[in-house]
Amino acid sequence: MSIAIRTSQNVLLEYEPASIGDRILASMLDYLVIFGWTLLVFGLPARLGIPLGTFYSVILLLPVVFYDLVSEWFLNGRSVGKIALGIRVVMLDGSQPGLGAYLLRWLLRIIESVSLFGGIVPIVTVAINGKGQRLGDIAAGTAVVKLKPAVLLDDILIRPLSENYTVQFPDIRLLTDRDMGIVRQILRQGDENIIQRTTDKIKRVTSIQSDLPNRAFLETVISDYQFITTQ
Repeated sequence: MSIAIRTSQNVLLEYEPASIGDRILASMLDYLVIFGWTLLVFGLPARLGIPLGTFYSVILLLPVVFYDLVSEWFLNGRSVGKIALGIRVVMLDGSQPGLGAYLLRWLLRIIESVSLFGGIVPIVTVAINGKGQRLGDIAAGTAVVKLKPAVLLDDILIRPLSENYTVQFPDIRLLTDRDMGIVRQILRQGDENIIQRTTDKIKRVTSIQSDLPNRAFLETVISDYQFITTQ
């Protein structure tokens, strides 16, 4: 099961939803961070005999309460646990998640955690949703996905190139492995409109001039990139 997200450039990207295990492990690591903070700001003063007033105790608890919201907002949809597990919050419409989406996820996370069944609710929701979404994700239009999409055999196979192969577009080295994965995916889908858009964008980014047909151009781009990066 994958999540298809169409970007504002009309490029369709497929991500693998984060599994329940990934999300649980990420949450456990986040709890360790919160526990470490609590131990530091409360346990250490208590050990040293330093009294903490109510006001300071409330202030010191704020990072615990707002941990998920602040970390996702400042770390682009990630927390310490999510970074460690290689997962991230994304919008299903392809846009960049905003503060409103993170806030809605955070509020519903609190409601889920204090509900009668506690952590069972998000686990069940993620399991049956089909897109790996808990209630907060459904309300905010987000999903938690793996940053590294599932690798297809077509993406890793090296095409046989002749020993005297000549690179036609040396500037293709400006692109990345991820770019090549997207190009391969677009060629498999066969949408001529998207192939045209992808061709135009690559030409803009690399300043390549070519009269090759769009599909032939992208095929050449893949071969050139493979030859350059494997030498």
